[in-house]
Amino acid sequence: MPNNSENIIELKNVFKTFKDGFSAVSDFSLTVKRGEFVTFLGPSGCGKTTTLRMIAGFDLPSSGEILLNGKSITDLPPHKRPINTVFQRYALFPHMNVFDNIAFGLKQKKTDKNLIEKKVKKVLDLVDLEGFENRSISTLSGGQQQRVAIARALVNEPEILLLDEPLGALDLKMRKEMQLELKAMHDELGITFIYVTHDQEEALTMSDKIVVMSEGKIQQIGTPEDIYNEPKNAFVADFIGDSNIFNGIMTDKLRARFCGGTFDCVDDIEVGTHITAVVRPEDVIITTPADGTITGKITSIIFKGIHYEITVESGKNEIVIQTLHSAQVGDYIGMKVEPDNIHIMIAEDHTNIFAADLNKDFELEYNGKPLDANITEIFKNSSRAADGAVIDSHGDVIDPKRVKIMVYIQPQDIQLTDDREQGLVEGYISDLIYKGDHYSYVIKTDIGQDFVVDDEYLWNMDDHVGLIMPVEKMKFKVKK
Repeated sequence: MPNNSENIIELKNVFKTFKDGFSAVSDFSLTVKRGEFVTFLGPSGCGKTTTLRMIAGFDLPSSGEILLNGKSITDLPPHKRPINTVFQRYALFPHMNVFDNIAFGLKQKKTDKNLIEKKVKKVLDLVDLEGFENRSISTLSGGQQQRVAIARALVNEPEILLLDEPLGALDLKMRKEMQLELKAMHDELGITFIYVTHDQEEALTMSDKIVVMSEGKIQQIGTPEDIYNEPKNAFVADFIGDSNIFNGIMTDKLRARFCGGTFDCVDDIEVGTHITAVVRPEDVIITTPADGTITGKITSIIFKGIHYEITVESGKNEIVIQTLHSAQVGDYIGMKVEPDNIHIMIAEDHTNIFAADLNKDFELEYNGKPLDANITEIFKNSSRAADGAVIDSHGDVIDPKRVKIMVYIQPQDIQLTDDREQGLVEGYISDLIYKGDHYSYVIKTDIGQDFVVDDEYLWNMDDHVGLIMPVEKMKFKVKK
């Protein structure tokens, strides 16, 4: 059995910024214990593969440190690390048979021929390909080719096996079978697996520890049970499984109001706190309208094989229910949730903050566009001189080069538009979360500033949009 009390890999405050200025990984810190099955989980572009490549040595961190068995390997080349990697594209040699593909690394090390045969036979048994030694790669199925790629990595007896979306090219049935086989291999070998995927079910099925990532940052680290049952923020709740996510407020001790009703809960959060409530679809109980905490009208029913997925409109909110029992579109129903099935989180502050400039004409601008703000209201007790200069409360002319105006605007006060020229800034939608009665969007701009926008209308991922920001909705703070 592996010694799980000993750390094998440590990443300390690792950053990776590419030459074009793109920040792929930010302040990434993680400890991996010997023998663990750790999965990096997140959407495309979140930094998980870049992190894996830094562990392998294919990319070097911009800053931070990577330790193996307590010693730094930050600048060590890949061939000097006891680490092997399996990629989604198997990169097998088509002109070699199965045996020669697996034995390639050992032959490069000039390993004894008899030992090579012994090691190759052992890993072929492990990946359930005994008797395939002389088969041509072109005659193998996708699943068999993936096993050869895994065997080629394992035959070198690495301390750590890195797997970068290795099942992504397989069909659903084969992928599920390989998930179980990989988990069984891990349990038998006892070596450390670090796995990259965007598939939540894959991560939940195989992992001892899951690292959820978004925008190059760790959102949560925990066991599959922790990640599913106790998400730390709305992103994790939305990304892991299906969730109903609502904004709300604590109205009393162990009581929260959201989605038009007041619910008992088990999270003891101070009364008056703005919260985010997460309810899994399978935890919503259908009742008669009279017995429900809230009521609503069924707008759609979809049979999913093992359950029905029912969508209910309740006021401005939409609720998704998963149940074994069918119903009828148009029915009015009641809904309730047991207290321990409501997960309450303190609402994140998504206030958008950015720095505007005071130009030489004492006018406020951002991104090269004017902000029609009253400068003398921003600078308290100031006034305008005849030449337009701004005079502070001491009678001195304010130097535009020595001040920054910090601008604050709430997500609900920004409007999305497909007329990009109309916006103060423009960008593309990099993330979205549905929160019952509105969508929360993250907009990445080409000036390096991310904005959070709340909108009741559905836009698509990667849509290029303009952001209209009314000056009357802005708050200003002078920073010298």
